[in-house]
Amino acid sequence: MLTITRRSPLTGETNTMRLNLSEDALYAWKGGMLAQDAMPNLSASEREFVMTGITPYEWDNMFEDEHGIFIEEDA
Repeated sequence: MLTITRRSPLTGETNTMRLNLSEDALYAWKGGMLAQDAMPNLSASEREFVMTGITPYEWDNMFEDEHGIFIEEDA
């Protein structure tokens, strides 16, 4: 278990998550391994936090309109 602290580029806030992550996995990713290969036991949102510092809450709020409705665009 590692405690990861990152500053969000979206809000500027510093957030911390305690993750089931080894130092070896973290260094493998930092060394160039794809995040999903280096940290397969983490969820996509946990890997995103490690990579960018953006929390799941912040991602959700990026797509919420002023009425509290989540917008999902078709590709």
